[in-house]
Amino acid sequence: MSTKSRAVSAKGVEEFKNYITRSIPLYAVITCADNTGAKTLRVVQVTKAKGRHSRIPAASVGDSIVCVVKKGPPELKKTVFGAVIVRQKYPVRRVSGQRIVFEDNAAVIITPEGDLKGTDIKGPVASEAAEKWPRIANLASIIV
Repeated sequence: MSTKSRAVSAKGVEEFKNYITRSIPLYAVITCADNTGAKTLRVVQVTKAKGRHSRIPAASVGDSIVCVVKKGPPELKKTVFGAVIVRQKYPVRRVSGQRIVFEDNAAVIITPEGDLKGTDIKGPVASEAAEKWPRIANLASIIV
């Protein structure tokens, strides 16, 4: 019999990860919340999404997505960018019991390195997205 145990004790206590309902499906059109010039974005891919047969991938606050600019200046239209969801209409339940609801679904465009393409974020940003992405937290004027 082996003397090694199979328990993973080296990892320590894992931090509690709050579950957020994924409410922004593939091909959803969402607003762009930064000053890059883009007005609306279409979700093309949800990065790091687990799959199941016939299930449409969906994103939630703080998730990274791949999107296409639908409305905006001609040089940005039809171009593919990475983005991060900062607001969603569907209620987000916090550990304290509060439910946070925003007016719209919104995202900010990011570069492949993870920096923001714009220099300003319009409107509030969910604290779940600000915790995951520190660069978004630095530019956000209001964190809810």
